[in-house]
Amino acid sequence: MIITFTADEIFEMAEEIERSGAAFYREAAAISSDDDTKQLLSDMAAAEEEHLKNFQHMRKRLGAQEDMAMIDSDRRSSMYLQTMADARGWEGRLSPTQELSGNETASDIIEIALNSEKESVVFYFGLKGLVSTSAGKEKVEEIIIEELGHITALLKKLKSLV
Repeated sequence: MIITFTADEIFEMAEEIERSGAAFYREAAAISSDDDTKQLLSDMAAAEEEHLKNFQHMRKRLGAQEDMAMIDSDRRSSMYLQTMADARGWEGRLSPTQELSGNETASDIIEIALNSEKESVVFYFGLKGLVSTSAGKEKVEEIIIEELGHITALLKKLKSLV
């Protein structure tokens, strides 16, 4: 099955993921009472903002007219990407901050962040398959590696809290 998105649509989704991720980490840092957790979450917000800039640059460079197509014989990737396209949210949610009440423990916040980072990696892995080398595939790969680093940092933090 072939599913086609414009580069503009794909990068718009990626930008929204990063924008919402940064907002989540800023809000989570603000409600965190643990200084180490607060610093980790602030650092994550800064990283997500850098990813946002990267995707904005790629989007601007490609323009709204260029199509990207992916052949996906088992339809799993295309179904996931289509769900993301329909949701236009951060990992399928309108906003990751909807989950924060202000009463979460540091462990609760890290768990939410971990799940969201994992979803980002899945999305960006699908995105990588749609982006040509000339369009910035290497940059998407770098962002995947950074997101995996976020997962590692969050797992280490969670282990230290337990």
